[in-house]
Amino acid sequence: VLKSIKISLQLAQRVKEFVNITQDYAFEILLKSGKYVVDAKSILGIFSLDLSPPIIVEAYDDNCDELMEKLQKFQA
Repeated sequence: VLKSIKISLQLAQRVKEFVNITQDYAFEILLKSGKYVVDAKSILGIFSLDLSPPIIVEAYDDNCDELMEKLQKFQA
């Protein structure tokens, strides 16, 4: 099962806060920006993306509602 939302991570502080949230979950969480896909738990991976447009978060777990709720504050 896949859930996704579009988020904005234009500030370094928001990236750090985002990674702190995603690291609490054992399942796979990916970020997609254009043709690039990175691990949402990797600060370096996230900073390798172009963060000016909104990016897509994809969570691969049946029980990711709590995560999606926590990520609402980043929603674009």
